[in-house]
Amino acid sequence: MKFKRFIYILYYLIPRKLPKSSHSRISKIIRRLFAKMIMEKVGKNVNIEKGACFTPLCTIGDNSGIGVNCELNGPVHIGKNVLMGPEVVVYTRNHAFDRVDIPIREQGFNEYKPVYIGDDCWIGRRVIILPGVKIGKGCIIGAGAVVTKSFPDYSIIAGNPAVIKKYRMRN
Repeated sequence: MKFKRFIYILYYLIPRKLPKSSHSRISKIIRRLFAKMIMEKVGKNVNIEKGACFTPLCTIGDNSGIGVNCELNGPVHIGKNVLMGPEVVVYTRNHAFDRVDIPIREQGFNEYKPVYIGDDCWIGRRVIILPGVKIGKGCIIGAGAVVTKSFPDYSIIAGNPAVIKKYRMRN
């Protein structure tokens, strides 16, 4: 456990700051090695970009990527062949705010609600995904969308709050 914590801290000090994968293949390899030591599960041919933040509770499938400066907070499960643009933020819990007699900052946090991103999804730049959301297989999420609820397979999603604009056609 202490070794894993050491690796996690070391990731934030060095590999996270290395150049983008498109500029340095070595950076891509180093970040992937660190992710394998930190995350619960890391598939084959995974790409973790410069500035990406994630927790040990994350999993990522084969051929998927975490974009530049993305933040994956808590248990986030990414399927296979997922494209993720820069600055995507995924939350898996919120501040507690049920009581009005105690300041919000003193109420702590709610329980984690994992986020699931299905296989073959494309998540655009600066998308925000909130706790407990399940994104179906083959979904596309437009840049800047705020995803507050789950969506079925092959949805094309956009907006704030995100809504289905149409569905991808199957051949």
